[in-house]
Amino acid sequence: MLAQRTAFALRRLAATSSAPLRRNIASSAVVRQQGIEKKIKTFDQIKTKEDLLGPGAAPGTVPTDLEQATGLERLEILGKMEGIDIFDMKPLDASRLGTMEDPIVVQSFGEEQYLGCTGFPVDSHETKWLTVSKDRPYERCVECGSVYKMDYIGQEDHGHDHHGYEEPKTFADYVRPEYTARFPAAKQ
Repeated sequence: MLAQRTAFALRRLAATSSAPLRRNIASSAVVRQQGIEKKIKTFDQIKTKEDLLGPGAAPGTVPTDLEQATGLERLEILGKMEGIDIFDMKPLDASRLGTMEDPIVVQSFGEEQYLGCTGFPVDSHETKWLTVSKDRPYERCVECGSVYKMDYIGQEDHGHDHHGYEEPKTFADYVRPEYTARFPAAKQ
């Protein structure tokens, strides 16, 4: 009943509206972008951090994402414009169950990575969020038992002190050493 009333009200408004046709907002953004494309660097032209600063909008106009984005957001937008997925957002391999001998590998540029396990076979349980890190590269899903391993591909530490930060302890820190000896890179 509510949908019928809403549809009737919209028809009535459309029939009585005498406003002139306006140009579509999306098409105006495309027209404006064509005028500034000479200022915007392409993905291949990005070499330094300074290249990741957008040109900004002309005074009195609303900036587009391409004009105002900076840093990683700008790099992602420029990559998507050229069909490059810079953050590798494809799903993890869910065609098999990861084991300690053959874990499902997750590559990461950061020292810590969050991943969601939906089980094996796929979607056999609710998403369980797991954390793998450079210090603890292996993690096992508590629901299905699948094992994941983080492969750190980022830059090696350049000697920067993290101001005395110590990672909080978890139950994994209290496992006896003889139980962790069979795991390849377990923390001792």
